Amino acid sequence: MKHVAILGASGAVGREMMKILEERDFPLASLKLLTGSKSAGSRLRFKGEELVAEEASEAAFAGCDIVLGAAQNPVAKRFAPAIREAGAVFVDNSSAFRLDPDVPLVVPEINPEDAAKHKGIISNPNCSTIITLVGVAGIGRLSPIESMIVSTYQAASGAGQGGLEELDAQVRAYAEGKEYPAKAFRYPLAFNLIPEIGSEAFQGYTTEEMKMQNEGRKIMHLPALTVSCTCVRVPVMRSHSISALIRTKEPVSVEAAREAVKNAPGCRLVDDLAQHSYPMPLDTSDQDLVYVGRIRKDLTAENGLALFICGDQIRKGAATNAVQIAELL
Repeated sequence: MKHVAILGASGAVGREMMKILEERDFPLASLKLLTGSKSAGSRLRFKGEELVAEEASEAAFAGCDIVLGAAQNPVAKRFAPAIREAGAVFVDNSSAFRLDPDVPLVVPEINPEDAAKHKGIISNPNCSTIITLVGVAGIGRLSPIESMIVSTYQAASGAGQGGLEELDAQVRAYAEGKEYPAKAFRYPLAFNLIPEIGSEAFQGYTTEEMKMQNEGRKIMHLPALTVSCTCVRVPVMRSHSISALIRTKEPVSVEAAREAVKNAPGCRLVDDLAQHSYPMPLDTSDQDLVYVGRIRKDLTAENGLALFICGDQIRKGAATNAVQIAELL
């Protein structure tokens, strides 16, 4: 039985962590909910009871075994030393420590053994990275993946509760002939696409786009992996979608790829174009499997395969992956 705390418990991912701990019957001795000062004192339901959230402080981690982080980078960096000093393991969903060579970056379906190498912190990867890599890992076991060309279609949920609420309000305002100003996003998201997520990082690529390559190399133990990624915010409430063109060291047939996906942990093969069956956000929301379909040969490279992948950003892309890491511990 473990004493667990959730740092950032009042946000969308923190609330989902509570839900998943309950669903998976995680062996809890106690659960502590930690928030910022504005949310301290709020009551959140867990297993039929109301738990009172308390303001996060350096002293709040005493007695904890595991801390699930659902807060932004500055908060994660501030409290990480106190979490380690308390003897707890920090499973952090922020990007603060993902590329630190001393911090494992873990997707349990791909590199669970890395979790055992922690020194008090384990990082949860970027949501799109998790969903994409779970979708292609089975094929990568047939032949190492050398490069990927990826476009992500990221739901409003990727911006947290504020993103979900804003898209809902904009759609309602549109139906009533009214305007609703953009706040969570740079431009209105309803009936629009925004091809910018994150800030400029490298040769015109954004921070979000570079995560697919940099985190993918670390998770899959492929230091030479190259990825060209374009991230697009789309007017979908929940579940990210990814169009991926992967190129393997040796040719992999479509039939072998389908079988690999079918047998890969955490995946569901949904691939029957004749029956109009393929992954879609509505089907993948509020569950943990990554759906993979539209598997076909790349017409531009002998060793290439094209795929379409969907997965719930809040669950497998964030909260569920963190709880799975805690289960490994």
